[in-house]
Amino acid sequence: MPSKSEKEGVLPSVQSLPHPTRFERVKRSRPVLFSLLGIYCLFRVLYGDWFVYDDASAPTCPQVDALTPQKNLNLWKALNDEVGTPGFKQSAIDWLGGAVRISTESFDNMDPVGVDPRWLAFAPFHDYLSSAFPLVHANLNLTKVNTYGLYYEWKGSDASLKPLLLAAHQDVVPVDPTTVDEWTHPPYSGHFDGQRLWGRGSLDDKSGLIGILSTIETLIASKFQPTRTVVLAFGFDEEASGFQGAGALGTFLLDVYGENGFAMIVDEGSGFTEQYGSVIATPGIAEKGFLNVLVEVTAPGGHSSIPPKHTSIGILSALLVHYEQNPYEVKLTRNEPVYDTLQCVAEHGKSVPSYLRTIIKRSARSDGALYALTSFIRQDKVLKSLVGTTQAIDLIHGGVKSNALPEQAWAIVNHRISVVSSLDEVKAHDTHLLKHLGERFNLTYSAFGSLVSEEGATASGSLTLSDAFHGGLEPAPVTPTGKDAAPYQLLSGTIKATYNAHRSLSGVDDSVIVAPSMMSGNTDTRFYWKLSPHIFRYNHHSAGPAGKDNPLPGVHTVNEFTDIDAFLEVIRFFTTLILNADESTAL
Repeated sequence: MPSKSEKEGVLPSVQSLPHPTRFERVKRSRPVLFSLLGIYCLFRVLYGDWFVYDDASAPTCPQVDALTPQKNLNLWKALNDEVGTPGFKQSAIDWLGGAVRISTESFDNMDPVGVDPRWLAFAPFHDYLSSAFPLVHANLNLTKVNTYGLYYEWKGSDASLKPLLLAAHQDVVPVDPTTVDEWTHPPYSGHFDGQRLWGRGSLDDKSGLIGILSTIETLIASKFQPTRTVVLAFGFDEEASGFQGAGALGTFLLDVYGENGFAMIVDEGSGFTEQYGSVIATPGIAEKGFLNVLVEVTAPGGHSSIPPKHTSIGILSALLVHYEQNPYEVKLTRNEPVYDTLQCVAEHGKSVPSYLRTIIKRSARSDGALYALTSFIRQDKVLKSLVGTTQAIDLIHGGVKSNALPEQAWAIVNHRISVVSSLDEVKAHDTHLLKHLGERFNLTYSAFGSLVSEEGATASGSLTLSDAFHGGLEPAPVTPTGKDAAPYQLLSGTIKATYNAHRSLSGVDDSVIVAPSMMSGNTDTRFYWKLSPHIFRYNHHSAGPAGKDNPLPGVHTVNEFTDIDAFLEVIRFFTTLILNADESTAL
């Protein structure tokens, strides 16, 4: 029976309650103790080291001072002055505009050089380079590799010094004929509107190639003679995987200079832009791997008036939907370039939100903070794509006629592989991902040369996963960036000196922050890994005020252009890089 006070909703006083024994007190409190213990254990697992001692003043992204040439300081200053003149600006416009006006398109799955006539488009471009840069062609040794690959050697006076290798590519992505009317100026006009030079290749990558040649033409005109040999390697099918161009050049250079025969390699890549109130340059020190997976389904054909429950196209569609419903999980580790980039942003970004700065800096020691940082990255499209393995369904084909059941349907799923993953890991993931669907649709399932389904079982069709095109590529080796990595230190100082000189701020060393980063795609350097462990994907291109939203204006689409002021800064960069490397004793 409830007491009067209980019926009236009045709590009895503590004094009126019977006093429990010690055993009863422990027994009654046990559920609460276990609940608290569970919360404590979960907290320790996820955030237990969040509050570890963290020296916020310890630098996680040390910077070097701006590096200017000393032996050739007067020459460097004179060349910087020259680049700023109207006459040189007009030369730069003419050099780049002339290159853009020559179409050098490369296409997927072209037949070898000498067989496919489309390679002939590069001959007029070679003629143009010879006429536009006469001093280069009179003073550098030129060897053509596989007909259209260009290997220049500017011989230095000291053969004991490892050469500097500068790379770029001659080819451009084809212009879709149906989009020509969408261009502000015709795609191969090389039109200059007073600020921008328009056309396919104006940014990717004739600005890099012409920037290098313009620099050397100007250095030769100024009577500069290198101490350290400078090598130029210009492929011609980078946009089509590079096997004919850089693939042949890489093998050739390996024979000439040997493994690790170059002090450093600089190819096309990122530049600098404003982030969180600071200007940050992001040289690529790694590249993702890639794998194109061919997903192929076969099923019995027949007349469409008597259809099965699922055609091969229907089955393929289900497989592809399953792909997109199950993207790769993004996991940030402390052993990848993007993590280093974030540390630089946290240390030097002037307007980084305090909570984000705290998370990034504490993540160096706290797994809980690293988990929180991973959650932040998953919300950012660009960062998420740079960190994790990605997948994109890019090609699909199936059927031949509207009244015939398709006997075959296939699609290509393009993967960009995280720097902390591998080809084998991606193949295993995809194989497992589709296994239950193969069983559901009663398909014989083979993946990458191995039978996955039960041998000898009856089936109504087949599912096959395989490498497409040229197979896959492992993630690139990561370039060293520590305090003892002389090439990275030289590049960092060169970036700072160039940035300051272009803005006449040579006395300011912290005007641009250098943060190691990575490329989202692949460059010709995939064929140069054995030539040097010090490979950088960087061309010092300014993305401009709109860089965060559109860092590569028109690349691979309509209205590609480059700002001429940014192109002049590219020339300053290569000038400073060559002169700094020439007198370095640390490379």
